[in-house]
This record gives sequence, structure tokens and C-alpha cells, in this order.
Amino acid sequence: MGLRVTGRERRGGTCHEQVPGDSCVGRAGGYGKEESRARSKVTLSTAQLPFACSGWGGSRRGAGRKPKGELAMHPHDLRPRQSARHPVHLSTRVRAGLPSLRRSDTHGLVFDTLRAGADRFGFRLIEFSVQSNHLHLLVEVPDREALTRGAKGLLVRLAKQLNKWWGRKGQVFPDRFHARALRSPREVRRALAYVLHNARRHGAFGSGIDPHSSGAWFRGFIESVAQHPGVADFVRRMAARAPVVCRAASWLLTVGWRREGLIGIDERVLAWSEPR
Repeated sequence: MGLRVTGRERRGGTCHEQVPGDSCVGRAGGYGKEESRARSKVTLSTAQLPFACSGWGGSRRGAGRKPKGELAMHPHDLRPRQSARHPVHLSTRVRAGLPSLRRSDTHGLVFDTLRAGADRFGFRLIEFSVQSNHLHLLVEVPDREALTRGAKGLLVRLAKQLNKWWGRKGQVFPDRFHARALRSPREVRRALAYVLHNARRHGAFGSGIDPHSSGAWFRGFIESVAQHPGVADFVRRMAARAPVVCRAASWLLTVGWRREGLIGIDERVLAWSEPR
């Protein structure tokens, strides 16, 4: 039998009322040695109850974040280190269901936005092409951080302007952009032709220079832009204006790729996997 201790009696250090299951201790509010041992035994002897398996977690087929759209998204792995010597080919896809980026009413908006973000944070836009649902960019950057900051800033700026024009809110470029470093003259030449003639590859454009690309300012064509019969007057007028892109500075984009031969205005576009 123990004593129930009241607040006043705790201060006085005395025990008067006995309560079953309690023990009177010398110091109020504590436990006796025998009861402490008994409580410890109860704690140690308590068995762990089994938990029902919920089926969540762990490696399993189909687990993880799902792609946004029909194509798989680019994995969010750490990007490899980037050298200023190697240009980078970027590509990113537009959210499904949005209007085409090649519409005439957004041509000026897209070009003005690309021009505004063409030289920021060490990120320099050299060539580009705008397709109905994706973009191709060829850029120069000093390191990985400049690549990430510059590309994200440019895409955010473009998404805001497009949403404002379309009168909507939400994502425009939902997935991570894909980046490929170009380490040889042959890779750079193939990337230049692939980017500038990408619309022809998709069947969106025929002969001449695509007006939704930086081809009007490209100085690596075999033929003269001013004299080629397939070049539209609109492109010739574009060539007379201030360029959207920056002037290339790396050896690969100024000298190296030219050793593989200049690019034809109507050259057949090769896929990355096709041998040249």
C-alpha cells in the first residue's frame, strides 16, 4: 500500500493517504526500487506486434514517377561536368495539348524572347530551331552551373511569355531538358545540320532555310543565302536584322567543324544513329 500525496504535502515531504498500487517514497513523485524493477520487466517482456504489409515501397515493376506525356522524361541524374571547349546540344519538349510553337502569331514573341536570353550567366545561344512541340538549341557554356542556370532561365522566360499570349497558366516545358556535349568536329557538324534542318526532318518544311530557325544568320552554308532560289524573302529580311543568336567562340564551332565540310542549304538531315 502506498500514500497519495497532495501538492501541499509534496512540499512538506510527508505521506498521509494510502492508495493501492502506490508506494510511499522518501522523495515525492518517485518510484520505489521494487516497483522500478517490476516496470522494467514488463517493458522488456512486451512483444512486438506484427504489422500488415501495405504493399508500398521497395523496388518493383512500374514503381516511381510517371512520364508527363507519351515520351519518357529525361532522368534527374547529376549532369556530367561541362567544359567550355565543348558546345552542347539541348532539346526540350512542350506539354501535350498546347498550340504549335511554329504558328505565325508567336514567331516574333519566340524570337524576341530567345534574343533576350541568348547571353546570360555565361550561357550563350549559338544556333536554334523551333518545332511545333519541341526546341533544339546549340549553346556554349563555361561549366555545368552556367548550363543549368542559363537553360532554365531561358525556358522559364519563354514559358511566361507564351502563357501570357495564350491566356493560360501552368507548365509549358514540364520535363527536364536533354543535354549532349559535342566533343569532336564531326559531332558538331552533325549537330549543326540536325538543328538547322530539323523541320525538314519532321516534314514541316521543304526547300530553303527554315524561318523558325537561326539559319538566316548562319555563315556555314555552301550556297549563298541571298542567291539561293529556295530561300524566302522573309528569311532574307530576317538576315538583315540584328541576330537572335551570339557569335560562336569555341574552336569546335568556329574552325573545327568546317574541316568536315560546309553544310548545304538543302542537305539531307541524318539522325544521330546514322553513319555519315
